[in-house]
Amino acid sequence: MDTQKGTLPIRMVGVFYATREGHTAMIAQRIATTLHNHGFTAAAFNVKDEAMTIDLADCDAVIVAASVHTGRHEREMIDFVRKHRERLKTIPTSFLSVTLSQAGAERKTATPEEHARFEKDVQYMIDSFIRETGWHPDHIKPVAGALLYTRYNFLIRFVMKRISKKAGGDTDTSKDFDYTNWTDLDQFASQLAKEFSKATPLPIMAVAIGEGAL
Repeated sequence: MDTQKGTLPIRMVGVFYATREGHTAMIAQRIATTLHNHGFTAAAFNVKDEAMTIDLADCDAVIVAASVHTGRHEREMIDFVRKHRERLKTIPTSFLSVTLSQAGAERKTATPEEHARFEKDVQYMIDSFIRETGWHPDHIKPVAGALLYTRYNFLIRFVMKRISKKAGGDTDTSKDFDYTNWTDLDQFASQLAKEFSKATPLPIMAVAIGEGAL
């Protein structure tokens, strides 16, 4: 993190998210809760909520969480980051990208070729997000998403099953599959809390996510 950013000490952390079936909302809430447990004022906000009244000028740090659908991060998150880009440049920031490609990258049974393909997708998507928004967050965290078959309509369920099958993933549409490593997510939030407290700097990460998140 650039220590020239923002005004220390950090007090208010805004966790802004975009989601479809609600999984990314759970991730954002988990991050906010962990930061709160470390003594920070932290809250999660859906950028699609027109009633959202939080002013980024009130945030000492911002975490953005978004998932990928049909090859790109949610339109509302891209618009949100573009709108607030100048403010985001002046404070500590982190970006969480939530996709099924990260689940593939973490799958122990994947072949070396599959790992390479997933990692390539990961980098492509993060590069696309940065290119579209013009924003360079201090930290980028890949997060495996979920297959929520029971929440999809017929068409989405069919498409997601085909994507998952092609990627060697789960295809039983009678149940949901949560691939998020919650322990790792908690550790990431705790590391951020330490950095916000000027204790242990978090290493810069430059990775991205691929297709098919929530």
